[in-house]
Amino acid sequence: MPTDFTLPELGENVTAGDVVRILVKTGERVAKDQAVLELETDKATIEVPSSVEGTVKDIRIKQGERIKVGQVVLTVEDGAGKASKDAAPKAEAAERAPSKAAKARADAPSERAPAASESAAAASADRDRGRAEPPEAQQADAAAAAKPKRAEVVDISRGARSEPAKIADEPAEERGPAAPAAPSVRRLARELGVDIRSVSGTGPDGRISVDDVQAFVRAALSGDGAPAAAAPAAALPDFAKWGDVERKPMSNIRRKTAEHLSHAWHVIPHVTQHDKADITGLEELRKQYAAEAEKAGGKLTMTAIALKIVAGALRRFPQFNASADTARSEIVYKKYAHIGVAVDTDRGLLVPVIRDVDAKAITELSVELAKVSEKARAGKLSLDEMSGGVFTITNLGGIGGTSFTPIVNWPEVAILGMSRGGQEPVYDGQQFQPRLMLPLSLSYDHRVIDGADAARFLRWIAEAFEQPFVLVL
Repeated sequence: MPTDFTLPELGENVTAGDVVRILVKTGERVAKDQAVLELETDKATIEVPSSVEGTVKDIRIKQGERIKVGQVVLTVEDGAGKASKDAAPKAEAAERAPSKAAKARADAPSERAPAASESAAAASADRDRGRAEPPEAQQADAAAAAKPKRAEVVDISRGARSEPAKIADEPAEERGPAAPAAPSVRRLARELGVDIRSVSGTGPDGRISVDDVQAFVRAALSGDGAPAAAAPAAALPDFAKWGDVERKPMSNIRRKTAEHLSHAWHVIPHVTQHDKADITGLEELRKQYAAEAEKAGGKLTMTAIALKIVAGALRRFPQFNASADTARSEIVYKKYAHIGVAVDTDRGLLVPVIRDVDAKAITELSVELAKVSEKARAGKLSLDEMSGGVFTITNLGGIGGTSFTPIVNWPEVAILGMSRGGQEPVYDGQQFQPRLMLPLSLSYDHRVIDGADAARFLRWIAEAFEQPFVLVL
């Protein structure tokens, strides 16, 4: 009997992707957990395993096509099992699993308006029903929910209510990028007349909760400074009037990077400070011990050394290992040192995360950094390998430049940029000596970090480059 394999859930907030490669052919035998296609999502390129087994009868997708979760990928005969949403890639299992802190917040009582509670309960029931209903029924429910209705719209610019307005007919997903929120939260936003994309989420990866929507509305009505909705993009001129042009669609990763950095720039009041570290002695040590790192399978780079130095700095200055929870007027301090490293790839900028950097030796870090960098360039990073970071390092020294202003990787509060080191004359009190100087650039969230603390943090890092013994102390 023919069995359909549908695209399973791929991770939190991931609803679709572009088919990079189809890894099976019609007539080929497929086993459970065998990779059947490569899919480029907003965050990474992943291999999708099959949840069914049998002989491929029909392939319903094409290379380059954009497909959604729940869409039929292929049909097999003599299948030993049906497609299941639980067949998501193993690498994404950790991404979807809620943390203990998230469960605690979910279990904690909160003050909610009666209408909001009823909406959340109704939406929860919808979700439970959706698991049992066929896709056709779920699509019908979604279409019904998307019908236009009258709603009282919050006028964010004035902090007061405006006249009732009609919600647009097209779904939010067609008007722009989908906001990371559960169906119940989206329904509440619709009923309150709030554009869900204007709400800043306080959950993991910016996920929007019921509390976030309610806080947004309260701030708007009280005039306490809810963030205004982003202005629509200005129309471009007709460039073809002056010559030939070519248009190419943004890749998923490029589009997601643009959205994330725009959000970070809009939300975070950025300040960037610069300093230089004398790495003349460190460079000699690096060359001396480079062979040992290569034997272990890594490469002793300045980035690998910077990982260890930054981990020590985060322990010394905990405000840099934090996030601002403006909805609760709190600062969240993290007790772990998972540090992201920006990697330049042909798909765009990716940031794999090295975990527990403070507990690893520099040689061990150099090996792990080499492995995740290669996976990033090969498009093999999982979503879990790019989540959970507390601080980011970006090194442009291999390309050039003397300094730059990196954008903070929200919801982190700081990012360290490294430029190309060069020989400079440095006065030692008696004469000028040629020294190898490394330019450092630190961008930070001024809501959490004061300028004096940032100067101390960056100077501590510079001194650690100059005197590695500082790390031991």
